[in-house]
Amino acid sequence: MNRCTIRGLTIGDGAPVRVMGVINCSPESFYPGSYTPAHDVLGRACQLVNEGADIIDVGARSTAPGAPHITRKEEIARMEQALSSLEGSGIRVSVDTMDPVVLETCLEYDIAAVNDISGLLDPGYASIVAESGLPAFLMASVRAVGDSRNLGEAFQACAMVETRARAAGVAQYVLDPAIGLWQETRTPDFDLELCRHFSEFTIYQRPLLLAISRKTFLGRMVGKPPEGRLPASLAMTALLVARGADVVRTHDVAETRDAIIIAEQVMLAGS
Repeated sequence: MNRCTIRGLTIGDGAPVRVMGVINCSPESFYPGSYTPAHDVLGRACQLVNEGADIIDVGARSTAPGAPHITRKEEIARMEQALSSLEGSGIRVSVDTMDPVVLETCLEYDIAAVNDISGLLDPGYASIVAESGLPAFLMASVRAVGDSRNLGEAFQACAMVETRARAAGVAQYVLDPAIGLWQETRTPDFDLELCRHFSEFTIYQRPLLLAISRKTFLGRMVGKPPEGRLPASLAMTALLVARGADVVRTHDVAETRDAIIIAEQVMLAGS
């Protein structure tokens, strides 16, 4: 099923490429410029929607390698502060967590989707997603978050996500090929290889999430820290929209929206 519907918003199946705006409620984030304090969440979310975000992805803990650990209690507290401020706003909100207890707390609020970078590795978490009936963004993982080391393992990880989703009864989801240095065994060269072969992930007949905003492999290529990686992010976004990305997760909504518009117009002219 090459489509996913989130509160009336179609992703995939010929729909326009969608934009997922990031709100990090974690000061530990690899990109400090993306941190949004709890009291600013509603204002920031409204700003991102005005800039062109279709979905707002709220996360409360950094998943970057080497990020400081926070407790489940702290993640829940941050999520509750953020989600309570968004109640009644009408904004489509996805929650970025792989903790089943945190997810259950999030379900007490008006959320529209789940973003699980572990790809339903936890059967208990998978059951909660299935019972909620919410669509999900699921990242390719075999035994640990983003642990593939080569293309063969990346395709195996995607197939395993499919198997887990089917077993749990999660019918609607967007597949994330897991670009990023998620594990110490990963390399920037492999991330670039995933980008070169991005179009091949369409074989799973699921909408594809592109999540490369300001990531390390881009910084290695241009020799810049996260603060200086916006042009590289936009260039890669335009290229991978042309290779099948259906939704783009980004810290920089307005600029990314423009890059998508240009890429879509070029593809339209060539069709």
